[in-house]
Parts: sequence; C-alpha cells; structure tokens
Amino acid sequence: MFYVSLLRSQSRPNRTNIGKTSDLRKRLAKHNEGGCRHPAKYRPWELVTYLAFSTREQASDFEKYLKTGSGRAFAKKRLW
Repeated sequence: MFYVSLLRSQSRPNRTNIGKTSDLRKRLAKHNEGGCRHPAKYRPWELVTYLAFSTREQASDFEKYLKTGSGRAFAKKRLW
C-alpha cells in the first residue's frame, strides 16, 4: 500500500505538510526527528489524515492534486 499523509505542526498549527509514503510511521518519525530539512523547523508533527492507495502512481497523482489550488480547497473542506 502507498499512502498520502496530511501532517500538521503542533508547535505552529497553521503549518501543514502533504506527502506520500509506503510507511506512515517511518515518515512521521523522520519528520519529528528532524530528518527532513524544511519540516524540521516546525516540529513536532501530528498525523491528521491519511489515504491509502494500491499503487504508487495513484498516490502520486492524488498528492499532486492536493497541492493544486482546487486540491487545497478540497483538503481544507474535507480532510483537515
């Protein structure tokens, strides 16, 4: 399975992160350990929502959609 995850900073709740992964626990741990440069500034992170897909391509397509204007509006209304 492949996942698209929506993370929110606990220290700065207006900061969010959308990404894809095959291991949700590992992704969240990496963000909270400071393993990713940009998100490290806004630690700790919490998992708000995730969606599971059977293929990497489906997860990539949905992640790209969520990063568009209409995708952000959809996420704001339905996922956050």
